[in-house]
Amino acid sequence: MHFRGNEQLLPRITMQLITSLSIGVLFAAGIFALLQRNVVRSALGMVIVSNAVNLFLLSIGAYDGIVASYAKAYGQRSDALPLALILTAIVISMGTLAAALALLRVLVARRSTNDLEHLNELKH
Repeated sequence: MHFRGNEQLLPRITMQLITSLSIGVLFAAGIFALLQRNVVRSALGMVIVSNAVNLFLLSIGAYDGIVASYAKAYGQRSDALPLALILTAIVISMGTLAAALALLRVLVARRSTNDLEHLNELKH
């Protein structure tokens, strides 16, 4: 049996599969980087996990409508709120990363190491 509309179903499933695999790989790479003893790699792992969360939120929230939220076409438009929230999250995460890397640079310069085991002596 041949149903009408099946020619558009396969590309949609393929894109969903590619998006899901990309999000999974980003989460795995971010968690792997977080578990390293190097503090710079851990900070970059947080950025990768944050980007994976942003991509996940984009994939579940931005495609509800028939046309894009910024398009001038007629039809049910997608919601623009997830896009705005993701853009805000990207800006905040980049600012936080810049501040964290500046603090880590000072810490590494003072302690002459970026290993978490040697920096663990800072606890009281």
